[in-house]
Amino acid sequence: MSLLKGIIPPIITPMNEDESVNEEELRNQVNRMIGAGVHGLFPFGTNGESYILSEKEKEQVLSVVIEENRGRAPVYAGSGCIGTKDTIRMSQMAQSLGADVLSVITPWFAKASDEELYDHYCAVAKAVKIPVVLYNIPARTGNSLSPALVERLAKVDNIAGAKDSSGNFDNMVQYLEKTKDLEDFAVLSGNDSLIYWNLLAGGSGGIAGCANVYPKTMASIYEKFVAGDLEGARKAQDSIRSFRDCFRYGNPNTIVKAAVAMLGYPVGKCRAPFDKIPPQGIEAIRRVLDENRELGLE
Repeated sequence: MSLLKGIIPPIITPMNEDESVNEEELRNQVNRMIGAGVHGLFPFGTNGESYILSEKEKEQVLSVVIEENRGRAPVYAGSGCIGTKDTIRMSQMAQSLGADVLSVITPWFAKASDEELYDHYCAVAKAVKIPVVLYNIPARTGNSLSPALVERLAKVDNIAGAKDSSGNFDNMVQYLEKTKDLEDFAVLSGNDSLIYWNLLAGGSGGIAGCANVYPKTMASIYEKFVAGDLEGARKAQDSIRSFRDCFRYGNPNTIVKAAVAMLGYPVGKCRAPFDKIPPQGIEAIRRVLDENRELGLE
């Protein structure tokens, strides 16, 4: 369970002009993240455009990341699907390729009861031998993992943590309260603005999309915190506010990928139709990147 800590970027999926996966640049991004001191890699998460990659492409991306990583950091794999049977198949695929951890998003589109979600996660956890992290992002899926349900699931063998991307800090705090007596259960923030507060409340870190843009700065939130430098950790946390303010101009995934491209990396655009940012948004991102470069963010 010591794997589940720190700053884990949901690494973007670089693409060529024809929207095929750019394996060479993906390898470059793996080394860029590791070199900056992140504590794990999470291919085809939300920022990795998991919602638009085929199963074959997910296998391709995970294989490249694991091969290039060479065991330097834990690799998380997003294996959640709408159906339990498909989720088990994708989870077993990720395990067979060498993933260290599974991130399993809730099913989406159809509304699921707590009992249905409980049975779904229990079946997945039973089908694999690597840790499973629950992924709560109700704004995208329409299904929510309540604190009471997380408390129940935390006692299931192989379910090792929860990532909360609800943006509701009290919900994440309740995850922590409900699992505080379980030493081997980790709660991670899926909202980049709440990582410092997650740590302060007893959490383990965050899966941070902004780490694709500022990996070293994001990793320092955790490093400074565990070193006892709370002021430094808070300063690093606050420093990403101006960039997150750019999310008003479009899908956060699109904003993040565009920013990485503006930093000089040939990562391409997000897949259509999620590939457009208005001119004022492009201008705002460029301005923020320039300002933050002067401030030393990297």
